[in-house]
Amino acid sequence: MKPSEVPQLLAQIALADPRVRREDEFELRAQIAMWAGILADVPYDEAIAAAHQHYAKSTWPILPADIATQWAATVRDRMRRDVDPTPPVDPDNETAYRAALTAHRRAVATGQQPPVEHRVLTSGPAAAEVERRMAELGAYMPTSVREALAQNRPEASRTPYLGLTVPCPHCRAEAGQRCTIPASGRRMPHAHPSRVDAAQGAAA
Repeated sequence: MKPSEVPQLLAQIALADPRVRREDEFELRAQIAMWAGILADVPYDEAIAAAHQHYAKSTWPILPADIATQWAATVRDRMRRDVDPTPPVDPDNETAYRAALTAHRRAVATGQQPPVEHRVLTSGPAAAEVERRMAELGAYMPTSVREALAQNRPEASRTPYLGLTVPCPHCRAEAGQRCTIPASGRRMPHAHPSRVDAAQGAAA
């Protein structure tokens, strides 16, 4: 924020809370200098927004630290959501690369550019293709592999939960509990093949 913008900020805040603005001319100049130093990195619009948020939930006079703290939290949130994409410049040109990276980060931090988030990088036609391929894979193994194994395990194909009578040697699920995918812990619609084999062997 420019020092010349601080008097207008104080005037705007005084409309909601006259206690904030100093009446004595000497004290007002000192107040403007103090607020200008504390809010040097805070854009004027963000300072006004922080004042709105403050008086929406508090009757206490706002301090410049309240505005600076709110701005710092906003910047942290923006930078946390930004994936810091590779600048569209020659990476061998170190000066240009660093300048582009710095400009992007500054634009995101100040709100001139929205954060580039993960969902932006994984959206569009490519994401739809990934979803289609994942659906083909099924819950535990590719559908084509499951269909091939089903020819050798017709009973397992007809009975999804065959094998629950014995513990699973693969995922360590106890008897009576459904198998899980070790990486995610998600329950499976079918028992692991090794558990089905164990159950068939016990039944035999």
